[in-house]
Amino acid sequence: MDTERDVEDLIAEAAAAPVDGWGFDWLAGRATEERPPWGYAGLVAYRMAHADAALDVDTGGGEVLAEVPRPPRLLTATEAWPPNIEVARRTLRRVGATVVAVTQAAPLPFRDASFDLVVSRHPVHTDWAETARVLRPGGTFLSQQIGAGTMRELSEAMLGPLPPPAQRHPEQAVAAARAARLNVVDLRRVTLRAAFHDIGAVVWFLRKVIWTVPGFTVDRHRSQLLALHHRITTEGPFLAHAHRFLIEATRP
Repeated sequence: MDTERDVEDLIAEAAAAPVDGWGFDWLAGRATEERPPWGYAGLVAYRMAHADAALDVDTGGGEVLAEVPRPPRLLTATEAWPPNIEVARRTLRRVGATVVAVTQAAPLPFRDASFDLVVSRHPVHTDWAETARVLRPGGTFLSQQIGAGTMRELSEAMLGPLPPPAQRHPEQAVAAARAARLNVVDLRRVTLRAAFHDIGAVVWFLRKVIWTVPGFTVDRHRSQLLALHHRITTEGPFLAHAHRFLIEATRP
């Protein structure tokens, strides 16, 4: 068997595969990641059924929101990554949601106290002051967030040893929420095992989850990819760990 051709085929296939939206179906049979025990989609569905006006921030391709069985009267989503915007608009027609294109770090384009529920799964950045501003008194913010050092093993396989993570600690989120005068009513955290069974899965994941290795390209990181391919083929699946936390806060 021509091992070099095999690895190049795997890399080329993953480099050409689409990464639009925020689904991970392409990894089926090639990589696995444990799911948080709290069931974020179910929590969102329950709260949506009891909301009047709701907002999903950083909706991705709308995958979570599209599964809400009883959407509220007014349902809006924001997305900043251009390839995802049209995907989300198509996906969210089924629940009657309006998708608003936004710019990262810009204020939310909504009036004060517009929503009684704001949700966000894996936001790039949470603007706590803006979240508090668009919430109605008594409203709820519910978010599943990426924790500090998530997929660190994969980052270091591409970049070498890294300093301890300075951002995305749950305690920082709690402090920021309280600084925005929100009451934190729930905080849960979990570490989840992830396994990559071939180098194509690694390439596709790094193309999609771009903050894992900022500036990742196949050409720039080819030597690391080849080394990791050898490790997988000789030692078995490459293991990494994702960190997640769930935070729920309310506006008094």
